[in-house]
Amino acid sequence: MKSFKTIAIALCASAFVLTFTQCNNTPQQPTVVTQVVGDGTTTLKIAYVDIDTLLTSYNLWKDLNEDMIRKEENIRVTLNEKARDLQNDYEEFERKLNNNGFATLERAESEQSRILKKRQDLEELQERLSNELAIESNKNNVLFRDSINSFINQYNKAKGYNIILSRLGDNILYIDNAMNITQEVIDGLNARYKASKK
Repeated sequence: MKSFKTIAIALCASAFVLTFTQCNNTPQQPTVVTQVVGDGTTTLKIAYVDIDTLLTSYNLWKDLNEDMIRKEENIRVTLNEKARDLQNDYEEFERKLNNNGFATLERAESEQSRILKKRQDLEELQERLSNELAIESNKNNVLFRDSINSFINQYNKAKGYNIILSRLGDNILYIDNAMNITQEVIDGLNARYKASKK
């Protein structure tokens, strides 16, 4: 059961890290970088979105995350109940076997086969539910990433940034806070998400 939870958490975490490193984002107060190229100059407007802040503030992410946690808990409860039931059957089988509780050897073998089949069914259920959770997680990641990318593309039509970076954890050693458009992006994403739920 622990391996299932570990796999589910690892899948969710890695998928969301990939999601955020692929997101395009836009700045609130643009920073302009002027680069001299030959005899002319090129001006770049650059901004960034702090993904850690986005994750804690974007309502779609919160809803998707809560839904995945609920599903994982339901799966864990289901598997734990079935594992306890299997353990009880096994202990009862052992008790009967040790106390000569089976009328015939065939009856003991039949009960042992039933328990082994039940164990195999539980393992298959665990694998199936784990796969379903991974598929759901991937679907949510695509939905989440597409939501951000779609918003950023619309947002940037008005803002005109050349580059919008995503900042995740400590992947950028230093960046001027004037380039941070995170709150503006969060506000826009949440407004759009709220409107879509009506």
